[in-house]
Amino acid sequence: MAAILRDSVSLVVLIGVAFWQDWFLALIAFVAFPASVLPVLGLSKRLRNHARGLQVSLGRLTALVQETVQGGRVVKAFGMESYERFRFDEETESLRSLAMRVVKIRAFTSPMMEILAAFGIAGVVLYGGLSVIEGNRTQGSFLAFLTALFLLYDPFKKLGRANSTMQQGLAAADRVFELLDTKSEVEERPDATEIAEIRNEILFDAVSFSYETDLVLCNVSLRIGRGEVVALIGPSGGGKSTLADLLLRFYDVVDGAVRIDGTDIRAATFASLRSQIALVTQFTFLFNDTVRNNIGYGRAGTSEDAIIAAARAAHAHEFISELPDGYDTEIGELGLRLSGGQRQRIAIARALLKNAPILVLDEATSSLDNESERLVQVALQELMRGRTTLVIAHRLSTIRSADRIAVVVKGEIVEQGTHEELLALDAEYRKLYDLQFSDRAVAQ
Repeated sequence: MAAILRDSVSLVVLIGVAFWQDWFLALIAFVAFPASVLPVLGLSKRLRNHARGLQVSLGRLTALVQETVQGGRVVKAFGMESYERFRFDEETESLRSLAMRVVKIRAFTSPMMEILAAFGIAGVVLYGGLSVIEGNRTQGSFLAFLTALFLLYDPFKKLGRANSTMQQGLAAADRVFELLDTKSEVEERPDATEIAEIRNEILFDAVSFSYETDLVLCNVSLRIGRGEVVALIGPSGGGKSTLADLLLRFYDVVDGAVRIDGTDIRAATFASLRSQIALVTQFTFLFNDTVRNNIGYGRAGTSEDAIIAAARAAHAHEFISELPDGYDTEIGELGLRLSGGQRQRIAIARALLKNAPILVLDEATSSLDNESERLVQVALQELMRGRTTLVIAHRLSTIRSADRIAVVVKGEIVEQGTHEELLALDAEYRKLYDLQFSDRAVAQ
């Protein structure tokens, strides 16, 4: 930026000097200037468009490489190496083609400007030289003008090169600002206030929600008392996880409201709302960092004793101690160096350390084997103690001890009650129960 400013100022000053010394020769010299500027503007537009396409193609290639490496086992298992190689070759060819277009424009711009400048200088030398011979100009004034003209050449050429680089930078900036300028569907109100810690209840008050035109929840009402464990169960796609997302304000309701102690959560700040909620999901997201930093995530400055205590409560301390570097072990991208049960227990330790009064468990044990599930269930019982808990599950065996079970079917709560009460109703819950346990009996 400093170089562009310096060269621009030099160019303007030297142009002024040239016109001051001999305005007629300056007109001859700069008749080529508009002829060079117009093509440069056109080339700059093309360069930016190609550079923008280059950024898009590079993004696609990066995403392709990342998902192919992460999904390497799936690729090998289905024998799709040739297909993935073809996709990679196709994307790199597109990237190469766009890169060559950018290089060609950059390579053409500088010589074109120099040739046009050479025509202007040739005209000055021819006309000025003849006028000196004829005695209309002095040699000294003509040489002074030529000196100013030649001094103009260097900043003019540098600005041309800088323009090419700047166009590529602007194309990349367009991509960044396009993302930054994307408005979130859920925004914090300017007058949002901090919500107090839950004292009485969470209330889903006649809640309806839709993704674009597809209705997911329809007039759902559900009360979860403080310290109560409420489980949601039902067929996939019924809207169970959406209820949890609405509580965390990942989305906002279309109709109705979600309230904590009578306060609509849309009137609360994100920080005060989400500080009250700990989340453990089926897909355990861990960072490519140490075990210690993953457990202490969001709790900067947490002591070693607190992290170890959380790990012990989550029944994770034993296997963490056996890792090569203990709590300082790097666990790899998405924690892939650990088993599913180990990752889940680290996530539970992270939730324990947060010590939030509200807990959301979204299919937290659905992808685990029996032994891992047993260990995780023990850890979850520790995590749920004394907390207001919303449990989303498919396995009925994991929610029998819930204070209340709500059956969600096609976006509506069709039944509520304890395990025994719902079995006695002999309706939707009984169908799910019989189907699940009869399938288990057949499997055995």
